[in-house]
Amino acid sequence: AIMLEKIKNEIKTALNELLAQAKLEKGDIVVIGCSTSEVLGKKVGTYSSVDVGRALFETVYPILCDNNLHLAVQCCEHLNRSVIIEREVAKEYCLERVNVVPQLHAGGAFAMQAWENFKQPCAVEGVRAAAGIDIGSVLIGMQLRPVAVPVRCEIDTVGLARLTMARTRPRFVGGERAVYEDSLR
Repeated sequence: AIMLEKIKNEIKTALNELLAQAKLEKGDIVVIGCSTSEVLGKKVGTYSSVDVGRALFETVYPILCDNNLHLAVQCCEHLNRSVIIEREVAKEYCLERVNVVPQLHAGGAFAMQAWENFKQPCAVEGVRAAAGIDIGSVLIGMQLRPVAVPVRCEIDTVGLARLTMARTRPRFVGGERAVYEDSLR
């Protein structure tokens, strides 16, 4: 129980720092990928924990909802890193659905929590998220918009797993005569 509270506090700190730095807009997608095995100090895919997945989901989901942002949860490589998202968000963003239901060792504990707790969950092939959190080096980069910018945080782990975060920004286009909006950097 003490470890779960520590994990909840760490992900809350990380998410709040991401939100402070990411310049997100209402309706943006935030992707989170997590190896609960890594959080517990084990090798990815070897020690999945429903309790850790639940603790993380119960912490991040309300914060994102309160900020009018959509949570997308990346599944593990056994499901080709498909993403669990609310069906209405999939429709809004014209995302291609795939037919799979995440399980403990095929999708992961965190993805299972999204499936069990979203109003109308669905799996999609992928998203183009505005920001993301990678817990345990599960490689969420494929789910981000093309220009990802690292976000530094006062902490660098959740439990015993490496924490990596990113925001995205629009591409700079033009050349030497181009002028850019500073607010989008």
